[in-house]
Amino acid sequence: MEHPILLLDLLQAKFHLHIPPHVTYAWLIMLVLLGLGLLASKRMALVPAGAQNVFELIINGLEEFMVEITGEEGRAFFPYIGTAFLFILTCNLIGLIPGFYSPTANINTTLAMALCTFVYTHYLGVKYHGVKYIKHFLGPIPALAPLFFPIEVIGHVARVLSLTLRLFGNIMGEDLVLIILIFLAGKFMAPLPMMFLAVFTSAVQAFIFTLLSMMYFAGSMEHAH
Repeated sequence: MEHPILLLDLLQAKFHLHIPPHVTYAWLIMLVLLGLGLLASKRMALVPAGAQNVFELIINGLEEFMVEITGEEGRAFFPYIGTAFLFILTCNLIGLIPGFYSPTANINTTLAMALCTFVYTHYLGVKYHGVKYIKHFLGPIPALAPLFFPIEVIGHVARVLSLTLRLFGNIMGEDLVLIILIFLAGKFMAPLPMMFLAVFTSAVQAFIFTLLSMMYFAGSMEHAH
């Protein structure tokens, strides 16, 4: 999908650079989140107020929800879940600003995030079970292990495709609809109702990605039966 005007592309043109927009905007978001994190850590107060109160509400709510799914052991990987949620949410929302681009509207970004979840899932499995983690792929009946193993492998690979395509398809669709509305109406105010809906779906898609990641992590930590 071609965007009419991207601010970072205009900046790149002055320096004769040719970096894909999903890369430049992903790095921009990472720098913004890193800067906000450093700023928040310096101004953190014992009694939260203002923006700190809002962020603590979001983070604590997400952490407690995750613990309900994974148990207390899940707190160990909450930094990944919290970071993934904030990064994906910001990537989804930034494309709603004229002149900016959603990195998650590019399949390379969503695939990278899905692969991070995939690798971390099996890292946790090996960490908690060691060599016995292989039992997760062999099924409940030893005699049928040669049949269950390829099926389980295909199922785990399908998780990557599911995470990748779900996030990419929804965000790509949102951006495409907004651009079409702008071109048809000729005004930036025309797609406002759709933008309000896009804000909601952007948050939902970030939540779904992290929710599925939590479930995969919890499954890898469980003992195979």
